[in-house]
Amino acid sequence: MGTNDAVEWALALAGSGEAFARVYDKHYDRVLRHSQRLVSIAADAEDVASLTFLEVWRKRDSVRFVDESLVPWLLVVATYTAKNLSRSARRHEALLRKLPLAASHNEHVRSDELSEVEMALTRLPIAARQVITLCILEGFKISEAASVLKIPDGTVKSRLSRAKQKLAQELRTDTYSPTEERASL
Repeated sequence: MGTNDAVEWALALAGSGEAFARVYDKHYDRVLRHSQRLVSIAADAEDVASLTFLEVWRKRDSVRFVDESLVPWLLVVATYTAKNLSRSARRHEALLRKLPLAASHNEHVRSDELSEVEMALTRLPIAARQVITLCILEGFKISEAASVLKIPDGTVKSRLSRAKQKLAQELRTDTYSPTEERASL
């Protein structure tokens, strides 16, 4: 098993997509089982497993074998990926909890409004989504987001300001008035 990992990885590094696919196919189930132990939602476990292989490919030049096996390194990457996913989810939930809601709304309405915010985010241009995601959802500082996006701090600030305005506009556009509802009946 171990030697095959090293050989397959060498082929993958040399440009063989088929070799990487064989590594993926060989170890995906093991990484998925490990991921399922780390997160409680099945879809999240699948995300962790898939993201693990993306991260492994991204850091392909620094892959470490243990006794010529790739499995230990894959499981470590999966563990860190699961932790990052959990942190991101907590930040996202914290942001959504901070959104102002009228006191008279019930939980069903709150859930609908959160879905509206998520949908509004998807309609923003990619540059706006990037700064909202990094600065608000991920909690990055302006300078950190600028570094990630490889743009000046001032550009991040202006994009963030415009993104907030566009998001607010999207949310206003999505809302309906009771008179519109009555007119449609």
